[in-house]
Amino acid sequence: MSATVAAALKKIAVYILTDKKALKVVGGIILGIIIIIIMPIVALLGIFTGSVDIDTDRLHEMIAEQQSVAIESWSNVETAMTNAGYNSLRIQEAQALFTFALYDHASEPDFASKLVGCFAQEQTDEELISAVNAAFGTSIVTADFTNVMASTRAAYIDSSGYTDPTTKNSTDLVMWAEFAHAKGWGYVWGTYGDVLDSDLFEYKKTQYPDEVGGKADFIEANWLGGRTADCVGLIKGYGWFEPTTNNIIYATNGMPDIGADDMYNNATEKGTIDTIPEIPGLAVWHEGHIGIYIGNGEVIHASGTTVGVIKTPIGDSGWTHWLKIPYITYAEETEESTE
Repeated sequence: MSATVAAALKKIAVYILTDKKALKVVGGIILGIIIIIIMPIVALLGIFTGSVDIDTDRLHEMIAEQQSVAIESWSNVETAMTNAGYNSLRIQEAQALFTFALYDHASEPDFASKLVGCFAQEQTDEELISAVNAAFGTSIVTADFTNVMASTRAAYIDSSGYTDPTTKNSTDLVMWAEFAHAKGWGYVWGTYGDVLDSDLFEYKKTQYPDEVGGKADFIEANWLGGRTADCVGLIKGYGWFEPTTNNIIYATNGMPDIGADDMYNNATEKGTIDTIPEIPGLAVWHEGHIGIYIGNGEVIHASGTTVGVIKTPIGDSGWTHWLKIPYITYAEETEESTE
């Protein structure tokens, strides 16, 4: 691929990957598709501008060859990163680097292992890009890479620290809530942790013309492109989350699609807020609203459209009751069952 085409491709990739309206959610596979689809388009544009002289028959051959190289390299990078113990987000970072800047190096011997060798745990973008530039002789700009990864990172849910990803339990519910708060998830009525892309946004505006449609301007300016939930949706999202795929699958794992009041009514263990035990992962409730007690007198809840997911002292939001969420297990229940 010529320098002119590569430069043009880079500009197009940066534009697409950093514009929320141009791209709903950036995933590793989309990055691969960009290189396969956009590259011949850029090359053809080069013909009309006189900047590139390409034999069209050879172009088709090149595309086929590049597709083969891309698929093989893509797989090799994923396998090597997985074998090195990196999670899916780090794998997507490696694949983004491959697509964004290292495509011309894909046919080099040991390309995948060389790229993996640039990664390290607890690494900053600056450190990663410095290592890549040194290894491949490139001149990648750290800010470009950070911008390209922004949407993917916003969509990623880190479950690597879960105590038991195979079950739905109170300890991991707390981690889920703390992650949502740390990442600044937004609030949109009727959502439960998925990325609010344009299609979902339009659907929710139609479904809830007052709660969502009436606040559409604020939501579009602040929450579009990120993950959102309403109060009970924050809990249901954890119940429906599949850590192995990083997807939220509606109404799964025994968690029904119910509202805050029904969740309280369905609980068999509950009490007034003044009797709440010190058990992180309990829910706190007042009529029409529910939150997650994370311990030490603090609650995380999806509070409202203008504030999103917030953390507040337990005495600040008018909670009247606590409950054990009937669709997850609690630590002391597990201990009792093994005695």
